[in-house]
Amino acid sequence: QVELAESGGGLVQPGGSLRLSCAAVGRDFSAYVMAWYRQAPGKQRELVAKISSGSSTNYADSVKGRFTISRDNANYIVYLQMNNLKLEDTAVYYCNAMNMMTGGDYWGQGTQVTVSS
Repeated sequence: QVELAESGGGLVQPGGSLRLSCAAVGRDFSAYVMAWYRQAPGKQRELVAKISSGSSTNYADSVKGRFTISRDNANYIVYLQMNNLKLEDTAVYYCNAMNMMTGGDYWGQGTQVTVSS
């Protein structure tokens, strides 16, 4: 089992940057596929970026070239660097951990990102 806590959200102007962090408490962090999802008001939760235990990454088309996901297996943290933020990036961002061997699927509480002028 793993517990996740996101931080780093806030209010930023269009074109600005934020870095989200997700700290994990538990065991075998390196065995988890880590991901960031987001949910905007009135919309379904969507995958933003994913990083495997071997640090292979996947991104939603809408964030490619602007967002970067990374992980620090030694300190049990996953990051989402968000650059050139747009109004449509406004959402609650959630950290997710999935253990591909056990099927364990865990979520953080979310952190609000608001892009506004």
